[in-house]
Amino acid sequence: MIARPRRTLKAMKSLWFALAAATALLAPPALRAQTPARPQAQFQAGDDIVVQAREALRRNDRPRLAALRDAAVAARLPLAQWVEYWELSNRLATATVAEVDAFYARWPGTYVEDRLRNDWLLELGRRRDWVDFARDYPRFRMDDDRQVRCYALLTRHLAGEHVRDEARAAWFAQRDVDDGCQLLASTLFDQHRLDADDVWHKVQLAVESGQPRAAQAAAELISHATGKEVEALLGNPERFLAGPLARRPASRELALLALMRLAARDPQAAATQLEKVWQRRLYTWQASLAWAETARRAALQQQPEADAFYQRAWRLARHKALPGWSDDTLAWAARAALRQDADTPGRWATVEQAIAEMSPQGQQAPAWIYWRARALQALARSDEAGAADRAEARRLMISIAGPMSFYGKLATEALGERIVLPPAPPPLTTAELDRARAVPGFTRALELISLGLRSEGVREWNFTLRDLSGDRELLAAAQIACDREVWDRCINTSDRTRSEIDLAQRFPTPFRSDVVANANAVGLDAADLYALIRQESRFVTDARSYVGASGLMQIMPATARWTAKKIGLPFRPEMLNERDANLKLGASYLKLIFDDFDGSLAMAAAAYNAGPGRPRRWRQGGLVEAAAWAESIPFNETRDYVQKVLSNSVVYAALLNGKLPSLASRLGPAIGPRSATEPAVAADLP
Repeated sequence: MIARPRRTLKAMKSLWFALAAATALLAPPALRAQTPARPQAQFQAGDDIVVQAREALRRNDRPRLAALRDAAVAARLPLAQWVEYWELSNRLATATVAEVDAFYARWPGTYVEDRLRNDWLLELGRRRDWVDFARDYPRFRMDDDRQVRCYALLTRHLAGEHVRDEARAAWFAQRDVDDGCQLLASTLFDQHRLDADDVWHKVQLAVESGQPRAAQAAAELISHATGKEVEALLGNPERFLAGPLARRPASRELALLALMRLAARDPQAAATQLEKVWQRRLYTWQASLAWAETARRAALQQQPEADAFYQRAWRLARHKALPGWSDDTLAWAARAALRQDADTPGRWATVEQAIAEMSPQGQQAPAWIYWRARALQALARSDEAGAADRAEARRLMISIAGPMSFYGKLATEALGERIVLPPAPPPLTTAELDRARAVPGFTRALELISLGLRSEGVREWNFTLRDLSGDRELLAAAQIACDREVWDRCINTSDRTRSEIDLAQRFPTPFRSDVVANANAVGLDAADLYALIRQESRFVTDARSYVGASGLMQIMPATARWTAKKIGLPFRPEMLNERDANLKLGASYLKLIFDDFDGSLAMAAAAYNAGPGRPRRWRQGGLVEAAAWAESIPFNETRDYVQKVLSNSVVYAALLNGKLPSLASRLGPAIGPRSATEPAVAADLP
């Protein structure tokens, strides 16, 4: 008997496993949910095909991708649907309705079916095929694509529905130019469903959000010449304001845009222009808006004049409705006031007024519930009216108090109560875990992640979560991710529960001995180190950001090299992707930051996220309550990051040490300029 080569036997065995696994996957939807979980070994047969297909997609190698699709389908691989999706989506511009419908029929109810529907609806919109779009759109489950929604509103308009208000809101929310929302707006404008006031408001919103292309595209609806004027003034607002065009009465709208653009570059220059020339030339509401935008930009740059600029804007508005003032503009009015010295007259009145002027949605943000309550407490008189204000402040605090968020913890402590972490939920049963393991979407997601296709796996996982109905199902799904050490899915899934909270899932402690040892070695609290890692990478050891930060602690190559030299560690580029080395370098760097910021966790976290130079600037001015300092961080990402690291550290301190500290103790004292007793700035700290 002639022996078969080992790789041939292995290939035949793997193919048998793949066929068996695919049988369950291809079962009708009603039966598929009952299919038992497949052993991980059954996935290995098609790994190479799937990985090669994803690479072929990246290279836009259509013949190779088509061949791999055929191989995946022939072998009935569990991930064949993904290979099919990649192949069809890559040539969607030439695909037919019949091809797309056939794909839907092969993979009903799956993520790739809905993902392709999203892609196909965009393609139908580009083709102006409104009949097929209207037929397909109602089956789009995710319905989270703004451009698709704009196309959908257009189809309803063309069918005779009244969609002006919805269309206006969708267009205003558009961040940059896309075909769907631009076509919707131009169609409604041409048919007089939108007017010039709508257009100018859209242009103002685009300038405020730093989207010059969107501003120009909106202005083009009025005329091509208007679009070119907006393009020119956004490129050089100083030249426009000094030129003859700006002096025409009809150019007030353009002058307002130029002042807003100038404020983004130099708030002081915009204030000078307003004071000397433009406040009297603009309509009152326009001058108020120009001052408000100047104030917002000054607040973003933490200039001390920001509050005074806001007061100018409010006086012009006469404390009535504020046309054109966004929630973001009002939020920065509150933040500018919070950064003032505690005894500054009118400080809390400005905070209260700014929040009161926000939209109902803006007022419901936990941050503004908390700070409005603080303002009401500070402003309350000693009479009966003051008692009502104090009662309202207490009601507001109670509405957000809780142990799981930054402002929930602050509100709890403001009420004079101790933070109490929730009890562990009842253990998951074998039946609950088996049901989660049997869900094909979770199985596919974990396999995609194991193949290095994390983006695809995360999307598959999140789509599958949509079908879960309660906390117990979410906890079971989170647990199967925890068991596979897919920590980001474990944490994010468990974070969705409401009544049953599993802290072991939400705040896991992987690599515990190593994390604690590295923290102790450099003199850090392990709770702070865990709090930061959870926010940086969700414990994904091979995580890599779009800017090049790598590993568990998301270290940039230059920072790793500098830190290694600082601590006397021979540096190799591979260290960034070695868990132990990444942890050692990250912990050492964090300790150096802590020391440079006098042990402030808030400033150290800000420095780790945004670089040390920025929080050095942000601490200038007067002494600021640490919570207010964190709220006034100019970058949305860094503000959220710092608040979550601070909140995380409280929970991790309880899990690691058995004692629950207050959030106030983690925030530390008020933050202000470096004192004379602090060491000199470490100028070379990257």
